[in-house]
Amino acid sequence: MVPLSILDLVFINEGDNPSTALSNSVRVAKAAESLGYHRIWVAEHHNFPSIASAATSVVIGHLAAHTKSIRIGAGGIMLPNHSPLVIAEQFGTLETLYPGRIDLGLGRAPGTDQLTLRALRRDQMSSHHFPEDVKELLTYFEEDHNQLQVRAIPGMGTHVPVWILGSSLFGAQLAAMLGLPYAFASHFAPGALLEAISIYRKQFRPSKYLDKPYVMVGLNVIAAETDEDAKYLFTSSQQSFARILRNTRGTFPPPIKDIESYWSEQEKTIASQMLSYSVVGSTDTVKQGIIKVLEETKADELMTVTSVYDIDAKIRSLEILANLKDET
Repeated sequence: MVPLSILDLVFINEGDNPSTALSNSVRVAKAAESLGYHRIWVAEHHNFPSIASAATSVVIGHLAAHTKSIRIGAGGIMLPNHSPLVIAEQFGTLETLYPGRIDLGLGRAPGTDQLTLRALRRDQMSSHHFPEDVKELLTYFEEDHNQLQVRAIPGMGTHVPVWILGSSLFGAQLAAMLGLPYAFASHFAPGALLEAISIYRKQFRPSKYLDKPYVMVGLNVIAAETDEDAKYLFTSSQQSFARILRNTRGTFPPPIKDIESYWSEQEKTIASQMLSYSVVGSTDTVKQGIIKVLEETKADELMTVTSVYDIDAKIRSLEILANLKDET
């Protein structure tokens, strides 16, 4: 079994508030650590009523403070929204506080809508400078050779591991060129997954960061005692994606018994395609689904996403998956 990790979207449930969402995320991080998960990441999203991790580096620090050994990181920071120096200072500080435990995944998308992008005071063309910004950021984590007039303090010499995230071929090519690990967002955009992985592995150049390709694949996983129970829990994600298509986003909805009466055929088709990299079911169903994904992708690590309304059911799902590690 490859290492298992978690992307926690820090959902604000319908009827709850950000405080509860962040408390639930701490529970998930503690459970993940005790169950042997390799890392837990949170992601930068702005103006999403259902997600409480907009201040991503702050949330990472909070989770790190409540755990002892599990790696905590960003999956990811949307670098076009920020100065590379500021991100280096933030993650250099996190690495200084929690040495050997911090990851920095970088994405090129804004993680929000165009109106919110303007509110962030960022240039809409900043994503075009993403490769240069990544290279600049990497230099801030290097040792101080007294050659840089601008230094990240804290930051320099911390060597925070940097990942390139992506859902297209662009990120694969950049990660390969820079010799960095690559994480693909197949949990919501699986269309180019296999082609992107192939390009990354073929074009990879060994670097001081990594000597051979390393691929992490995003996968929605909901495990329960029965297939029916898991499919019921999965309806929260299905509703959430239907709302995205309707442009009626809200807080994360509770599951419903009849998803077919909730969405139209067109919504079902599009949302199901976006969620096609999902393994939902009982222990045996999840086991077979993960084996299939690993055979198909040859992934070096799985980043699992368990989007479940009830926190106890979410932790139970994590337990079932963790127990499969020795069997898969």
